[in-house]
Amino acid sequence: MVQLRSVLNPADNSGAKALHIIGISTKIGKTATVGDVVRCVVKKADPNGAVKNRDIVNAVIVRTKKEVGRKDGTYIRFDDNAGVIIDKQGMPRGTRILGPIAREVKDAGYTKIASLAKEVV
Repeated sequence: MVQLRSVLNPADNSGAKALHIIGISTKIGKTATVGDVVRCVVKKADPNGAVKNRDIVNAVIVRTKKEVGRKDGTYIRFDDNAGVIIDKQGMPRGTRILGPIAREVKDAGYTKIASLAKEVV
C-alpha cells in the first residue's frame, strides 16, 4: 500500500534508480497496492538508461511493504516498495525484472512482466 510522495525502488533495468509517486488514479483511491498503475517521476537515473532524470512515467507496483491479503486467507509482504516502468501499451520499458514479484501483478493482466521475472510469489 503506497500513497502520494512514496518512494519506489525500480524493479527493472530501465535506468531509473528512484521513483516518487506523483499521481494515483481516482478509481483506485488514495492508496495503491500491488498490480495498480501509478504516475511517477524519476528522481535519480543512470545516464545511459532508457529514462532520464525528471521524466514522468507510469509504473506498475510489484512489491509493497504493507501486507496484501489473498482470497485463500494468506498474506504476502516484501522488504521494499518496488515498481516496474511501463509504456502506454502496458509493456515494460526494461528488458529484465529484478527480484520477486507478486502473483497479483499477473492477475492484473501484466503477463509480460510476470514472464520476465525470475520468481512470481
